[in-house]
Amino acid sequence: ARGKSLGTRSEWALGAGKIRSLPLWPLCSAPHPGPHYLLPPIHEVIHSRRGATATLPCVLGTSPPSYKVRWSKVEPGELRETLILITNGLHARDYGLLGGRASLRRGHRLDASLIIKNVRLEDEGRYRCELINGIEDESVALTLRLEGVVFPYQPSRGRYQFNYFEAKRACEEQDGRLATYSQLYQAWTEGLDWCNAGWLLEGSVRYPVLNARAPCGGHGRPGIRSYGPRDRSRDRYDAFCFTSALAGQVFFVPGRLTLSEAHAACRRRGAVVAKVGHLYAAWKFSGLDRCDGGWLADGSVRFPITTPRPRCGGLPDPGVRSFGFPRPQQAAYGTYCYAEK
Repeated sequence: ARGKSLGTRSEWALGAGKIRSLPLWPLCSAPHPGPHYLLPPIHEVIHSRRGATATLPCVLGTSPPSYKVRWSKVEPGELRETLILITNGLHARDYGLLGGRASLRRGHRLDASLIIKNVRLEDEGRYRCELINGIEDESVALTLRLEGVVFPYQPSRGRYQFNYFEAKRACEEQDGRLATYSQLYQAWTEGLDWCNAGWLLEGSVRYPVLNARAPCGGHGRPGIRSYGPRDRSRDRYDAFCFTSALAGQVFFVPGRLTLSEAHAACRRRGAVVAKVGHLYAAWKFSGLDRCDGGWLADGSVRFPITTPRPRCGGLPDPGVRSFGFPRPQQAAYGTYCYAEK
């Protein structure tokens, strides 16, 4: 028997041309006594990177006389699923959620696995493969998880300036997206320690603490401190952004440049001034390590450190250091550029 419905959604019936309302069932339904047509996946979490091709497995052990397979994505923080495609084993209909990047693998006649090409940051999340045969429907849930890096972000005006929607836009402008709670948790286990609270994709506000201290929530246990759900329009905090591997390359141009001169220097090299997310991704995935502060596109000056040393920021841990937001006319720094390969 299934759990209680969480609502309905409209769907085009495959080949019917009519809209019908379908119940939205929870991912975890009670097991039914009949045969299971879908084989349980060997791995329920699929790891990938931005720009790669990911395969979400969904394989039938045997074929019902008549059936459809429906792929959908579970939207974070929302009680709804978004339809990706439907197949009846012979024909498939793509509903455009992934912009034509989704297709079926079709390795054999019982293979309904989903292929996602050129994986994007927004593709991370939970997916559901549901077999519908009109008698006893069943499904498997899978999680697509991107390798990446979480970085805290605030604008030049100072901390706690963003409502939820402004934080979401700010991350996207810096080649990222708002981090999820699981991404922030993973970053905390890898060493992220930050006292300023920031928005997460689900709409909560949190901050990660490794070294508990009085100015950072008191001397309790280390962990992810939470402000809980907040008003997305009224409340203001920083943002925790997430980015993944780059398609291009970040490189440093030395000099004593103003911000406008930095833009010109990158253009002469067929590049653009790097965004904050570009620099973090280059530090995380390419091991970029420089003691030189450089302009970034948002007007901040930062530098990436892979091997900490006394005269290179002075801090004991690797990371991206910041000089804040100097005056754009200040001719004192080089610049980090980003070029597509």
